[in-house]
Amino acid sequence: MNHHFLARTILAVGVALAMPTWAQQVPSNVAPRSASDADGQVRLTRVTPEYWRVTFHNPPYNIFGPVTIPQLNKIVSEIETDPRVRVVVFESDVPDFFLTHYDFVPPLTDTTGLPRGATGLPPLPDMLVRISKAPVVSIAMIRGRATGVGSELSLASDMRFASREKAVLSQWEIGAGLVPGGGPMSRLPRLMGRGRALEVLLTGNDIDGPTAERYGYVNRALPDAELDAFVDTMARRIARFDKQAIADIKRIVDESSLPSNEQIGAEWDGFIGSVQRAAAQRRVKQLMELGLQVKPDVEKRLPVYTGSLGGAD
Repeated sequence: MNHHFLARTILAVGVALAMPTWAQQVPSNVAPRSASDADGQVRLTRVTPEYWRVTFHNPPYNIFGPVTIPQLNKIVSEIETDPRVRVVVFESDVPDFFLTHYDFVPPLTDTTGLPRGATGLPPLPDMLVRISKAPVVSIAMIRGRATGVGSELSLASDMRFASREKAVLSQWEIGAGLVPGGGPMSRLPRLMGRGRALEVLLTGNDIDGPTAERYGYVNRALPDAELDAFVDTMARRIARFDKQAIADIKRIVDESSLPSNEQIGAEWDGFIGSVQRAAAQRRVKQLMELGLQVKPDVEKRLPVYTGSLGGAD
């Protein structure tokens, strides 16, 4: 057995056994909303055989949890294996939220107990790597908050187009004492350079649509009224092209632009390591007491609330 794989497996199991459920630590009058209590969180629409749309639907905040993972994985597998599909657009039908952070209500064992994916990586980084490398063009159409997992899925997509007025991107994890686990440390420097990547990762601040465009976080930020038509027109154009040519172009571009699977896997290890630290447990508990996964204001203004947490750790 590969010793690195064995060490990572032991770490994940050890953390799963030791890690409490944050939701159980908050006062009984607080009822955090879990992403794990809903089916149909990821919906597939075949606009044409060549052009698909994947819609995130987990109102009110589009929180991503362990039950979301197999739903998304099923669709990613279909994208990889369908012989006709050429382009897929990721979108949301939840107002103000594209896709947000990981769910802190279920026990960590609900996540660490899931089987590894086809790449050998844990499920979330596995799916993000497979989206990047699929022989299909992936486009993230960002309207609302793309926070944490939402940012990471957008970065894994081949292109990102954002609403100038309504898109907000962030890697918020530093404010909770966490290390992001879905690949932004490897992907962001390739898009925007080291300094700007560190600004995003080490401040946890929101990045609006125009700034995201200027930094290279997204391809373009368009007026909200124009976003849908722009993305639809581009997707339909790509859907008319030869699938093998699309696959070959992507494969060659990927060779010089994507991080390795090992780099992405190391970020997940960093996340798993961070969640067992007392500082992270304390900060997430404070956020949940303030209303994380419950109050709209907390979900919409995470940097304000993470910046209000007491004391250095």
